Amino acid sequence: MPTHIHLLVQEIVEGGISKYMHKLGGYSFYFNKQYERSDTLFKRYKVVPIKTDEQLHIAFTYVHTNPISLWEPKWKKNKVKSKEESIKKLENYFWTSYASYIGKSNKFLNSINREFFLNFFGGKKMQRDS
Repeated sequence: MPTHIHLLVQEIVEGGISKYMHKLGGYSFYFNKQYERSDTLFKRYKVVPIKTDEQLHIAFTYVHTNPISLWEPKWKKNKVKSKEESIKKLENYFWTSYASYIGKSNKFLNSINREFFLNFFGGKKMQRDS
């Protein structure tokens, strides 16, 4: 998304998300120095604990389909010009891990651990509804 990012992360160590976000903030320092900027790169972050499988399913779906609003602003109201074209664009959108979950390569995001969600959704490769 041009104005914000969504991360779906699992905290393995208490305080781990906070530490991760602190390191991400360190990237801001590097980025600003590299591009001679002084503005903030990341604003405050919000942690929303997920307590049920249903919440996890909704969050995963939201995070991975949210970029569709870039080319189909009314998609959340079921107003899409072409479902097939939107899915194809989503599969090729560089800034999401969606492609990795459906078995396509994304060089930028190959470091994600897909196993948890692949198992959660019950298969090696996630399937789309037609």
